[in-house]
Amino acid sequence: MAAVQSRKWMILIATIWIQAFTGTNFDFSSYSSTLKSVLGISQVQLNYLSVASDMGKAFGWCSGVFLMYFPLWVVMFMAAFFGFFGYALQWLVIKQVISMPYFLVFLLCLVAGCSITWFNTVCFVLCIRNFPTNRALALSLTISFNGVSAALYTLIANAINPEDDTLYLFLNALVPLLASCIALVPVLRQPPLQLLSTNTINRDSFIFIMLNVLAVITGLYLLLLNSLSSEALRARTLLLGALILLFLPLCLPGIACDRNWGFLSNSSLDDPNDLELHEELIEKDQNNSLNIEPFSGTNKEGFFDKVMEKGRLKMLGEEHSARSLVCHSDFWLYYLAYFCGGTIGLVYSNNLGQIAQSLGYDSKIGTVVTLYSSFSFFGRLLSAAPDFLHGKVNFARTGWLAVALVPTPVAFFLLAASGSEAALHTSTALIALSSGFVFSAAVSITSELFGPNSAGINHNILITNIPIGSLLYGLLAALVYDSNLKSSIKENVLQEAMVCMGRDCYMHTFISWGCISLLGLISSFLLFLRTGPAYDDYETNQSRTEVL
Repeated sequence: MAAVQSRKWMILIATIWIQAFTGTNFDFSSYSSTLKSVLGISQVQLNYLSVASDMGKAFGWCSGVFLMYFPLWVVMFMAAFFGFFGYALQWLVIKQVISMPYFLVFLLCLVAGCSITWFNTVCFVLCIRNFPTNRALALSLTISFNGVSAALYTLIANAINPEDDTLYLFLNALVPLLASCIALVPVLRQPPLQLLSTNTINRDSFIFIMLNVLAVITGLYLLLLNSLSSEALRARTLLLGALILLFLPLCLPGIACDRNWGFLSNSSLDDPNDLELHEELIEKDQNNSLNIEPFSGTNKEGFFDKVMEKGRLKMLGEEHSARSLVCHSDFWLYYLAYFCGGTIGLVYSNNLGQIAQSLGYDSKIGTVVTLYSSFSFFGRLLSAAPDFLHGKVNFARTGWLAVALVPTPVAFFLLAASGSEAALHTSTALIALSSGFVFSAAVSITSELFGPNSAGINHNILITNIPIGSLLYGLLAALVYDSNLKSSIKENVLQEAMVCMGRDCYMHTFISWGCISLLGLISSFLLFLRTGPAYDDYETNQSRTEVL
């Protein structure tokens, strides 16, 4: 029994390592200016390259299909190979070892983006298979570490050569492959699924608390000390400390298993057994109350209340096929909230290099990228709050989503009002915190609203908004950027690249993005109003079950 539990936690740690070193899209801003100069392309063309990377997410369903026919470790190494192929050739292009037309570089970015999505699918499956009771906690913890990838890559690059921006592409190609090799043994030795005792569930909850505390320490370490890594020797020392923090989780499960601690477990909304029981209770409740108030209350309410009731989600955990999903009003509110909230934060991160450069903070690009990475990490960790606070603060997860989207429009309007370094840092932190929460919470929300068994397919439908948003928002930013080149041109003599300088390069973009994110906030609030009763019914029936 102890050996089986140990293997389960080894898989979680391996998943953390995979996520920590495969968020390669987050460091695009670190080398995008150099790539633009080498290829001699415009800002619009550069935007298309970032869109290509995000388009890889549209092929996430392919990894699910492959998992039906191939073992998990095969899909993991296929993802590693895609990344190695896509990034290694880009590195040769940016080092001017080989020459490629723009279209082939676009395809390489697409292949590299596909790699990231396939890695994510592998990690989702590992968490769902091995932690059915604490699925939401496992997902939020592991997905969180994807947010520190940019900070880790900055440390590694600075430890080798702080002056070489092209190193990021080389590391993007090699490091995920090495991480896959390290994670291979735990993935191959997955334990069989077994029923857990109450003591085991209590102990697991305590281990998750300790792992989250350690994750916060890791995030603070990378955030506060990364600015000191501009020199190679310091960077190597800091990198060693970061690697030690990443290996420390190996010790916690063993310590907890050897001690006889008893803690109250946090009930997980994603427990499949509980979901089935609660669904039966809700159905009985609905059948018993059909003659009481099926529509009478709605008829007495105003137009707004009627609209909010029409087609509203009645029960959590009910399975929705892809066809019924796209016909559901709640899904499109959810899609719009993600599209105008989380995705716009990702596009902002893709443009961070040019934003900092246009404001005159060329030397601060690495710092700003690390800041975004670290706060995205904290936002992802915060997505576990509904599970840790369950029983103390009963608030719908869709309500947490609405609260998490509040900082994004505030940040964009702050950037439009001020071009100071403090405004850039503050806004970057707020946007990263918000989008990080959305990225991590979305998997659990999809599972709760539209069924855990269909989450793999349904979530891939949801994230089709990422390449669409990346194209539209990025194109808007690029067109505004290029239109301001005539009034503010700085010619780089060495690379012959045209760079827009001044606040006007992005000010109108920030205003537009701020208005769009407001739309996302409104959509999330409407989603909360429509789904709140389903969450309330769940809590009511859960309390009734505990009494029985």
